[in-house]
Amino acid sequence: MNNKCSKLSIKALGAFILCVLSSFAAHSNEYKTILVHGFQPDQLLNPGGTNVVSDGQSYWKSFWGNKADERIDWPSYERLEGKIATHWLWPKLKQFSQSNLCEPGCVLLTHSTGDLVARYIIDNQANWLENAGLQPLNIVATFDIAGAGGGSELADTAVSALMGGHFWDPLVEHAIKLWLGSTTVEALGILHDLKVNNARKIAPQPSSRAPRLRFVANSSDFLGVTSPFLKGSDDGVVASHSACGASKAAKFGSCSQQVAMDGQLSAQDDAVSGFMPYHYPLIMADGYTHGTIREAGHHGKVTIAQNNIDVAGNNVGFQTFDKSTGFWIFKKHYRYVKDSETLGVSQLINNVLP
Repeated sequence: MNNKCSKLSIKALGAFILCVLSSFAAHSNEYKTILVHGFQPDQLLNPGGTNVVSDGQSYWKSFWGNKADERIDWPSYERLEGKIATHWLWPKLKQFSQSNLCEPGCVLLTHSTGDLVARYIIDNQANWLENAGLQPLNIVATFDIAGAGGGSELADTAVSALMGGHFWDPLVEHAIKLWLGSTTVEALGILHDLKVNNARKIAPQPSSRAPRLRFVANSSDFLGVTSPFLKGSDDGVVASHSACGASKAAKFGSCSQQVAMDGQLSAQDDAVSGFMPYHYPLIMADGYTHGTIREAGHHGKVTIAQNNIDVAGNNVGFQTFDKSTGFWIFKKHYRYVKDSETLGVSQLINNVLP
């Protein structure tokens, strides 16, 4: 072998080893991560022309697509307790069980309505799989980004207007068009399940004790146009009662009684006072919207509502730092998540996935 070929082989071997190490680093978490996407309005416009799997892949492409081990796709034009469960959730759960994917433990990472879908999964998967003679999945936690598990008042408004066939208020019509992309749809599907009362009746108290960690946005995708239809603070699509995981639907301004959405340390009289079982809000992201919080971009410093949650023996939390502004009686104190001045929320979440 001549020197030139030898050098090329060594170089190629080095590149191969680097590739293997990089791949290992990307999937070296203790638990497997499964993505569960949210509501996709475009699918209501043309159900027959929808490619559910392709849409599911595109949904996560900005950041999470290459950082997870699996994905559960589902169609927005169907109902959760109908064909979503039988035709989409069950086949994937069966596949995960048969492949022992969750033997070491699985984390469901959800966005928006994926929060509601995940709650339905963790309440039913053990019974479904055991009845089929299969091993239930070991789901150790969910990481819920902009969770819509408490429903959205926008869905109440949209279903009422669309089923009525007319728009008596131009603001209603404008808000629905911004959210759905059209005021004419072929199916309502999961919109029925997203109505606040309906959502809160679906698997309200699952037997699983897996902690549900919440990541909350607080800036509107639609320049505030949809906010009048949502209770309290909102991200343009869901109100804080849903995203924080509150036990009731009411007007809340923060997930924490001691910290404001923007990080100011002060008593919050309008904060959530009670949570759904095992729901723990961690990050409150004042500069992020319902859509941007799951993407790769950075939109400013974020704060903490709770911290250091136990996930199957692993501590999940964030380092913080305090900062003061102003002077004398005008002085204000703030708490921020370390590195949030440069890293987006999704990157911060990825860094603490167990």
